[in-house]
Amino acid sequence: MRKCILTIMILTFILSSSALAGTNFITIGTGSTGGVYYPVGAGLAKIWTKNIKYLKADAQSTGGTVHNIQLMDKKEIQAATMDNNYYNAYNGLLKYKGKNHKYLRGMLPLYPEPVQIMVAKGSGIKSIKDFRGKRISIGAVASGTELSAHELLKAAGLDPDKDIKGENLGVGDTGGAFADKHIDAAIMLGSLGMGGVVEPSTMGLVEFIDIPDDVIKKVVKQSPYWYRFTIPANTYRGQPKPIKTYAGPNIVAVTADLPEDTVYQMTKTAFENKKDLVAITPHMQHMTPEGAKNIMIPLHPGALKYYREIGAIK
Repeated sequence: MRKCILTIMILTFILSSSALAGTNFITIGTGSTGGVYYPVGAGLAKIWTKNIKYLKADAQSTGGTVHNIQLMDKKEIQAATMDNNYYNAYNGLLKYKGKNHKYLRGMLPLYPEPVQIMVAKGSGIKSIKDFRGKRISIGAVASGTELSAHELLKAAGLDPDKDIKGENLGVGDTGGAFADKHIDAAIMLGSLGMGGVVEPSTMGLVEFIDIPDDVIKKVVKQSPYWYRFTIPANTYRGQPKPIKTYAGPNIVAVTADLPEDTVYQMTKTAFENKKDLVAITPHMQHMTPEGAKNIMIPLHPGALKYYREIGAIK
């Protein structure tokens, strides 16, 4: 009897070890918990783990795109939500000048992310040029928001390191900073309806300002992934007029060394379970296979296989 029990235990260990050995572990980097990236990433991880045999995925809260790329460099994550700065990283532009990240591959197109500028009520700020000497939230350290904020400020003729008092606040902390009167304005990059913008606007703490046409033109010319965008009137409380700005599409990127079949399954199951992602945020309605054509870095072969299979890409 003892030999029988021991034999069963050994076989169970061998079988479980074999199953574990065949398991692929995927970590998807996202963003701060106050934004949309984190819940979307967590939703994707749940879908992949549930539907793909031997794949265990989890989502990691991070500082955003720039931080995600740093984590990919260290091979600590294998997938990540990213704003349009993935294009700069791949091509070695702006912050990444002299070091391109050719291991990045596109997988999923997500939704547009506009730059959204809030100013504290009573601050007297009417335009970006009035930011001089003011306390401005420019996004968490190593986030795509921080990088985009620097690009915007330079296009407006301001030195991000000298002309403003930059505050590295994440999405979730920005609303509280307005409530505590710790900042005069904020440059936000994210989906319409993101919590960090809804909170202070609902509380009546902020107003929205346009980005001047000449600044938009300069940024769009410099970085081809940006395009003109209008925030519709009444998107937020206390925003009766449309707001002129620019936006860029965001994506889920993966590392080039992930197996083709794994990425194929990740892409396929994401679209097959899109309703679960839309339940997290209605912005995921914009995730379409056709949107993969707008990803401005090479697609992973596994993702490309899926898009060609369904006729989204020829």
